[in-house]
Order: sequence, then C-alpha cells, then structure tokens
Amino acid sequence: MVAELSALQQIINALTGLNGLQFVIFECFVTTVYTSLGGFRISFITDNIQGAMVVGLIILGVITVGVETNIEHSLVESSGLLKSSLLGWQLIYILPIAILTNDFFISGFWMRTFASRTDKDLVIGTSIATMVVTFILGLVGASGLLAAWTGAWPGDPPQDGSISLFLLLEQMPAWVVGIVVVMVVSLSTAAFDSFQSAMVSTASNDLFRNKLSIWYIRGLVILIIFPVVVVALKSPDILQVYLISDLVSASSIPVLVIGLRDACYWWRGFEVIVGGLGGLLTVFIFGTVYYGDAHEGAYLLLLENGLYAGDWSAFGAFVAAPIGGLLWAAGAFAARIAFQWIQAKRKGHRFEAFDRPPPPSPRLYTGRTSPGSEEEPEDRENTLTVTSQKGKFY
Repeated sequence: MVAELSALQQIINALTGLNGLQFVIFECFVTTVYTSLGGFRISFITDNIQGAMVVGLIILGVITVGVETNIEHSLVESSGLLKSSLLGWQLIYILPIAILTNDFFISGFWMRTFASRTDKDLVIGTSIATMVVTFILGLVGASGLLAAWTGAWPGDPPQDGSISLFLLLEQMPAWVVGIVVVMVVSLSTAAFDSFQSAMVSTASNDLFRNKLSIWYIRGLVILIIFPVVVVALKSPDILQVYLISDLVSASSIPVLVIGLRDACYWWRGFEVIVGGLGGLLTVFIFGTVYYGDAHEGAYLLLLENGLYAGDWSAFGAFVAAPIGGLLWAAGAFAARIAFQWIQAKRKGHRFEAFDRPPPPSPRLYTGRTSPGSEEEPEDRENTLTVTSQKGKFY
C-alpha cells in the first residue's frame, strides 16, 4: 500500500508538476467507500477495468512513443545500458528470490486462488496471466532504455528510474499526458482496493476468527491508511519499500514452506519464527562483516543503498536471508527436539515429537447455499475437503 501510494504521487508530480497529495487522498477516499459497499466482489470488477486500462496504456504508449520519440545515438553508447554489468548478473538471482517469496505474502493472490472454481481453471488463468504480464513487462522495461537514450531520464532534477516510463510519456503531447494521468489513477485505484479488501479479509478471518463485526474491521483498516499515507509521502524510493519487504519474505518463506509438506509434519511454528528472525539477524551479521561496521550492517537491513550500490551488499543480503533463516530454523528444531527429549526422560513420559498427528475429521464443502440441503454437488470430483485442524507452535 505504501509503495502504491508513493508511486502515484511521484508519477503525478513528474507528469503534471502538481503535488500528488490530493490524488493520494482522493484515491484512499474513493476506494474506502466502494470497497465498504461492495466488498471483495467489487475488487474483481475493478481488476477487469485495470486490465483494460493496462492494455489501453500500452497501446497508447507504444503508438505515441514510436511516433514522437527521437533517440539520440550518442546517448546509446554513453549510457552503457547495452553492456554487461555486475548488477545485471546479480539480478538474475535477486529478482526471482525476491518476487517469488514476496508473492506468498500477497493476500490478493491467495484470495483469487481460493476463488478459482477448479484447479484447471486456476492453471489456465495463471498461464494466460503469465504470458500477458511477460509481454507487458518487456514493453515497460524497454521504456527505461528509451527514456535514457532520449534524455528524458534522469531529468533535471534527477528522477528515480522506477518512473522512467512516465518521464518518457511526459515529453508527449498534452492530450496524451492527460489520458495517461487518468489511466494511472485508475490503475492505482484498482490495485489499492485489492490491498484494502485483502486486509479486511485477512484481519476478519485470521486475526479475529470472524467473531468481530466486519464494520469494526473496516474501521481499523481506515485507521491504518492514515500512517500509510504519511509513510508513502515521506518514502524517497519506491524500490526500497519493496526491497525491505522482499528481504523479510526471503528470510521467512523458505522456512515456512517446509511445514507445508505432509512429510514434514514434525515442523513447528517455533522453527518458522526463529528462522525468520534469524534470517534477518544473518543479514545484519553479513553487513557488519562486509562493511566492518555494525551501523552499516543495520542499514543493510533497510537496504539504504538499494540495488545500485555497485558492490555485493544487496546480493549478499538476499543470499544471507534465506540460507541464514534455514540454518537458524534447523538449529531451533534441534534445540526443541533435544529439550523435549530431555523433558520426556526427566518426567518419564513417552517422547512424542516425531509422532504423526491423527488425521483430521473432514467436512465436505459442496457449495450448497442452504445448510440443510441434501442436494448432491454437481461435480463430486471438485468437492472441497475442509479441515479445522490447527498446527502446533512448539
């Protein structure tokens, strides 16, 4: 949410020169109103609008950039963007790890997964989305090259590279800029409402177990939006916001997915917590050793220098986070097993740490609208088995 609002205000400022605060407040107000009235269902509708806006923005951008852009050939060579670089090779590892692990924390993805009618529909949908997103990212990524080769980026004063597409479009005719502004606000709104709906759903189901009125939860989400707006306006770099969350997910997700395997039934929440925190501690230790300064090691947790430090700090952080998390989790597992074994011997109890838990009592979800209906589901094969068994922390 912070990154979304931060990006909006930076883009508005780059395209129009106006203060983006008014647009940020307007977006928060509008999304809060219609998500409160329509719930998550309205988010599906805005996602369709978002898809149409993306296609429209890409078509408009390709045509206008192709017609209006003049590449300065002297900048092509001097930019050095076509040459091999240390960062380019590092990103082959950093980006897959960062994006894959961070996607586990995006509630909107999980809600769409669970909303899929069947696994087949889910595979088809994700396959189509993968091809479309790959194509779009290719075009958007190429805009960075064009922005550098036309002199639109870095600009005066220098602008962040994450908005190079809009710096390029800012050189287009005024009517193009106006359309782009409308599309940008629509795109940002469609993405922001998904975050709001996901927060409401997660808080209602996971935190309060559906025991608190949905309107109280929506009120809490509204209260959270205020500090989000403040942080977004103060945030100097969109990429840094994402990198911090990527580093947290890279340290905790590899430890978490171990417990998702049935064969690893002996894995506990204790190992996940210790591993996640241990991964971040390992990043701090790596930074302290790498820089020879504990202060700089702490700054590495915030990735103050981003990806463009020109050294191995960011790469080392994303290596240290998952590997350190797994090592700390393994140590926590060994310590827990040893403690439970000693406790069993001391008290004369049976050592049960490796006992497989009893199978849960299944409850079939058939999609019936009335609880007393005895109607058989139309597709017995796709009937879901829902269990209420909870895992153990220790």
